Amino acid sequence: MVEKHHLSERRACRLVGLSRDSYRNPPVVDEATQQLSAKIVEIAQMRRRFGYRRIHDLLRPQFPGVNHKRVYRLYSQAQLAVRKRKRVRRAASERVPLTVAVRVNEVWSMDFVSDSLANGRRIKCLTVADDFTHECVDIAVDYGISGQYVTRLLDRAAIFRGYPAAVRTDNGPEFTCRAFMAWAQAHGVRHILIQPGRPMQNGYIESFNGKFRDECLNEHWFQTLPQARSEIASWRQDYNEVRPHSSLGRIPPAEFAQRHRTKNQPSPASSNEIK
Repeated sequence: MVEKHHLSERRACRLVGLSRDSYRNPPVVDEATQQLSAKIVEIAQMRRRFGYRRIHDLLRPQFPGVNHKRVYRLYSQAQLAVRKRKRVRRAASERVPLTVAVRVNEVWSMDFVSDSLANGRRIKCLTVADDFTHECVDIAVDYGISGQYVTRLLDRAAIFRGYPAAVRTDNGPEFTCRAFMAWAQAHGVRHILIQPGRPMQNGYIESFNGKFRDECLNEHWFQTLPQARSEIASWRQDYNEVRPHSSLGRIPPAEFAQRHRTKNQPSPASSNEIK
């Protein structure tokens, strides 16, 4: 109004309801807000499938007391909104509810995810997750994975975690071969097979595999098998120890598992009473 219509500053401010002091002294972004905004952009560029809520979870240790509304405002100003994917319409079918695990190592879910190297050669990733803590127990990456390969992987994981009470898989040949069935029987592990064509009966690992594809496989271009193993191992560590999980109170799975183990660990006094 002042520049185009040549009105006086006093009259222009009166017409728009703005104080002359505010007009002469426009707001300046403080240094703390600039640092917060820069950190939000940095996290969003590294984790492209994260919305403002998960970014807020990652900001809390470095910016204690930061409000989620403030994060949302800066997130929106930077135009970082995650593009929503189109939902695929599926035929209506009967759904079998999953049994909710109530302790660590009660059920491990397993499945395969396929990818390819830069030269076009296919690789297979065997993902194993704990249904209760949502921890990624392990991810094996190789050109081919047999039933014996799967049992060796589970034996290696059991050295540090113990054997699960049950494992949930689909009807793939790696999980229905004699080697795998003999392993389950030898270690007293109950084998839960889902119905053919019903992947949502193994919903926990399906959800994990979706995150694995979006945040790891789709974000990297693997040149060699060792590189793929290294990148996937780094992502798995980040998923377990850094990435907050919404169903666990917005804390990483490893922290949730540690709290649960500490909570259920018997105290020295109770141990002496048992003795």
